[in-house]
Amino acid sequence: MTPPESASKREYPPIGDYAAIGDCHGAALVSTDGGIDWGCLGRFDADPIFCRLLDADRGGFMSAAPREKASATRSYLDGTNILRTEFRTSSGRVAITDFMPVGRAPSAGPYDYVTLNAPGWIVRRIEGVEGRVDLHAAYRPSVAFARRCAELKAVPGGIALEGDDAVLRSDLPLRIAGDRAECTFSIGAGECRYIVVGKAAAAATTERVDELFDITCAFWKEWIGYCRYRGPYAAMVRRSALALKLMTYAPTGASVAALTTSLPEEIGAGRNWDYRYCWVRDASLMLQTLASLGYSGEARRFYEFMQKALKGPVDELQIMYGVGMERELHEHELGHLEGYRGSKPVRTGNGAYDQRQSDLYGYLLEGALTYSALGGKISAAEQESYVRVADFITGCWLEPDKGLWEIRGEPQHFVHSKAMCWVVMDRAIRLLGERPGWVALRERIWRDIADHGRSPEGHFIQAYSAPDEAQLDAALVQLAMMGLPADLETLRLTREAVERELRRGDFLLRYTGGDGVEGKEGGFLVCSFWLVDALLYEGRGAEARALFERLLGHANDVGLYAEESDPESGALLGNFPQAFTHLGLVGSAVNLALFEKRGAAALRGSYADRARRSVWATFGWKGVISGLLQSRRINFFSSRKSRLSRL
Repeated sequence: MTPPESASKREYPPIGDYAAIGDCHGAALVSTDGGIDWGCLGRFDADPIFCRLLDADRGGFMSAAPREKASATRSYLDGTNILRTEFRTSSGRVAITDFMPVGRAPSAGPYDYVTLNAPGWIVRRIEGVEGRVDLHAAYRPSVAFARRCAELKAVPGGIALEGDDAVLRSDLPLRIAGDRAECTFSIGAGECRYIVVGKAAAAATTERVDELFDITCAFWKEWIGYCRYRGPYAAMVRRSALALKLMTYAPTGASVAALTTSLPEEIGAGRNWDYRYCWVRDASLMLQTLASLGYSGEARRFYEFMQKALKGPVDELQIMYGVGMERELHEHELGHLEGYRGSKPVRTGNGAYDQRQSDLYGYLLEGALTYSALGGKISAAEQESYVRVADFITGCWLEPDKGLWEIRGEPQHFVHSKAMCWVVMDRAIRLLGERPGWVALRERIWRDIADHGRSPEGHFIQAYSAPDEAQLDAALVQLAMMGLPADLETLRLTREAVERELRRGDFLLRYTGGDGVEGKEGGFLVCSFWLVDALLYEGRGAEARALFERLLGHANDVGLYAEESDPESGALLGNFPQAFTHLGLVGSAVNLALFEKRGAAALRGSYADRARRSVWATFGWKGVISGLLQSRRINFFSSRKSRLSRL
């Protein structure tokens, strides 16, 4: 790695070159060359303090790297979201540790890892490891998405940003030069320097930075210690779990689809969206995934967030919300930014927030059934809200919608959407008992799908259409895991048809038809994990495991995935890291373990059925007792160390 001539102007690193740090409130992305090119403090959807990711010339950043040619290696500290990057030069080695402090609130109970505190800081520790290394450090914050140049002023022990409460504190000799501060310095073995950027950062000192490092390290290690997965892919499951936890917004229990906005699905094109919001679909899957790993606290918070969405009329439910439950997410284009590698436009907000997508209601009921199956208590008022959802479906399931993939074209009768309407009725019956008309409607929806949603060859199609217009959709392979009354032959024909038309190596395109947006996209990574599940459902265990293990190889060097991957180059595309992809990975890992223990029959039914079977397959009677004892041991030691993880 050779440092660029200017700390503010360089080539865009590949999307897969980044690692994420966060505090369950905000997050930042760090590249392998020591650049922090994206950072949002306090809220994932806040205006970024760093946005060089979206404009190499104009965007703000923070950097620190050796002045001479260096090689870099990096990894997360084991069991944490703390990143350590080590640079090796001809004169020595230096390590940079990046993290955002987070810990359990003083009011949190002994096993409570959802009631959190975070100061809203990005912390960088620079340590000499061997020899002596000369480095260059620079800081240029973004103001209003880089619409204005930063006005910096020196304050005792740091640098303040005019008109903002963000402050930089450091023991480095940073000097202001225009809209940035920078310095060169030398560091030897055993020496340590720090940089802190954040709100109310006046308390930053070497001692405080060290204390926050210990608290943050303890918090992540204690949290991941509760992970109940014990299969052969534990390292990747744990890394995905840590990434998913990082993408949760502690104050409300919401989860974001990704940490970024406008990273492109096609380089240089306009398929660029803001994913820093909470999709109900993702929250439901997050509930199911983390609950299956043993995280009841997170599952409860997600459940509560979804209940807030159900307070009003059912027809006012939205597919997504802001992390603070905001309803209006108006989409705007930021024409002053060039976009990642020239991929315009850069967008904030998401215009799909008011789309009608029928799968929303299915995911709500699926999440509720899973929550109940794993021991959650559903109140009478909550039951009544699910009755209202089921009754609402009786009047709208025949209407077209925008579908799972949020097309920006005309509504269609998507088969996946119709299947999720069937899921609503099925899960409502299982959760609440039979009500007048519910069983008959469930059968009617299924007959409609069977009559209008299949091709002459016998496989499911993307949407109801004339036979010569039938398209395929990667979401169709997910139908096997919904518990539909579809025969195995139809599901096999569907999986084979999807692979013929949409598979590109290890990846699946979502579809090939038009969606109202120009350009193309890469392989949608979660669909490949759905294909793993579909193969397991058919009993093709060896094939499924081989594909799963190849997919593990498509993560970046620290185990993170974006939304998509270029089928030709394997380069990551789209917003990063992507929760949907990591949810798919954990789900497939759990399903593989269940398949190995109990066979394909154990994958039949709903997510709730598989979650319950997975618990028993993993523990059994003796295992449950052993697991409880192990949990007690973890809890015991965690409570002894609880002062370390409290902030």
